[in-house]
Amino acid sequence: MDDRRHKRVLIYSHDSFGLGHLRRCRTIAHSLVEADQNLSVLILSGSPIIGSFDFRTRVDFVRIPGVIKLRNGEYTSLNLHMHIEETLRLRGSIITHTAEAFEPDLVIVDKEPLGLRGEAEDTLELMRRRKIPVVLGLRDVMDEPAQLAPEWSRKNVVPALLRYYDDIWIYGLPEICDPLAGITLPQGVRKMMNYTGYLRRSAPASQAMEPATGFGDEPFLLATPGGGGDGAGLIDWVIAAYEQDPSLPYPALLVFGPFMPPELQHEFQQRVARLKRVKAITFDARIETLMERALGVIAMGGYNTFCEILSFDKRALIVPRTTPRLEQYIRAERAAELGLVRMLVDDDRRDPALMARALHRLPEQNRPSETVIPGLLDGLEALNRLSAKWLHGGAAPAPRIALQG
Repeated sequence: MDDRRHKRVLIYSHDSFGLGHLRRCRTIAHSLVEADQNLSVLILSGSPIIGSFDFRTRVDFVRIPGVIKLRNGEYTSLNLHMHIEETLRLRGSIITHTAEAFEPDLVIVDKEPLGLRGEAEDTLELMRRRKIPVVLGLRDVMDEPAQLAPEWSRKNVVPALLRYYDDIWIYGLPEICDPLAGITLPQGVRKMMNYTGYLRRSAPASQAMEPATGFGDEPFLLATPGGGGDGAGLIDWVIAAYEQDPSLPYPALLVFGPFMPPELQHEFQQRVARLKRVKAITFDARIETLMERALGVIAMGGYNTFCEILSFDKRALIVPRTTPRLEQYIRAERAAELGLVRMLVDDDRRDPALMARALHRLPEQNRPSETVIPGLLDGLEALNRLSAKWLHGGAAPAPRIALQG
C-alpha cells in the first residue's frame, strides 16, 4: 500500500573525504524524523564508513562509490579500478535512479550545488520537471571569498541556484559569518538564504554504550582532529606537550580519526605508550559521549566539532588547518573574537611549551555559554520548521527561472 501521507526526504552528500558532511546530514535526518513521525529520510552518501554509524528508525542510506581528492586537486576512485569519469557517471546514475525510485517530497543537497563535478545535475533537472522542492544546505563558513568566488564562477553555480533551488539553509548565524560574503549574488538568491543557527548535538542516552576512556572517572582532555586525514599536526603537538611537561594537570585522550594514515597512527601509538597520562584510540562513532564527558577539548575546528563544543558547553582550544581551505581558521578566529573558544595557530614549528601553556590554561577559560548569542543552537528546530513548510501544505515552491542550455 502506497500511503503518500508518509512524506519522504532525500539528502545528497558527495562525501569525498572526512566525516563532516556525513555527520551533519545524519544529524539533520535524525532531527527531521524525530519531529515528524510520518516522515522517512534517505541519505545518498559517498562516505566509505557510513555503515559504522547507527541510524534511527525511518532513516536509511544508499552508499555511492567513493572518490578521494588528491593533493593536486584532482579526484580518483577510492576503491574501484575505474577512471574517475567512469566513476562519476556511475555515481550520477545511482543518484538519479535512487531519486526516481524513492520519489522524494523534498531534496536537501549538502554544500555542493551541482554535486561532485556536476554529478547531481541530471537529478536536479528531474526534480525541477517534477516540481519537487530542492534545498541547498551550507555550513556557516565555506572558504575565504578570494577562493570561493572564482570556484563558484568556474562551476557556474549562481545560474544553477536560480534554476534548480527553492531555498538555501545556512547552518550558522550571520553574527559569526556570511558564507557567501564577497560573491556577487542576484536578489533572487539572497532572498532564498535562511540562517538557522548551529545544529545542536546530543549524546546517546544509553549509558551501557558509554565508551571507555582508560581514565576511569578522572577528568580528562579530549583531542580530536575529526576524520583525521589532515590531523597529524594537532596530534603530534599535543603529544609533544605531554612529553615535555609532566606537570600538565589532566590526562588526555586522543582520537586519531578513521582517515589518519595507519603508519602515522602506529608512530603516535608508540609515543603514547611511553606516557602515563595519555591514551589514544583510532575512532569512536559515539564521539558525542566522549565530548560530553571531557573537561575540555582540543580540536581543529571543523563544523561538526564546533557544534559539539557549543552543544556540550566545553572549554575548547582550536588549532585550525589553513590549507587547502581557510574555513576552519575563519570560524575559529571569529569564535575566539566572540569569546566562545581560544585559538592557537599551527606555525609548523609546534613549540611543545606553547601547547603546554595553552593546555594549562584550558580548564580555566570561559565556557561558550558565558557568551550570550540568541539563537546560537536553534538550527535543528529551524530546519524542522523550514522543511515542514515544503512538506505539509506550506507555500508552494516558487517558479524556478528557466535558463537556456
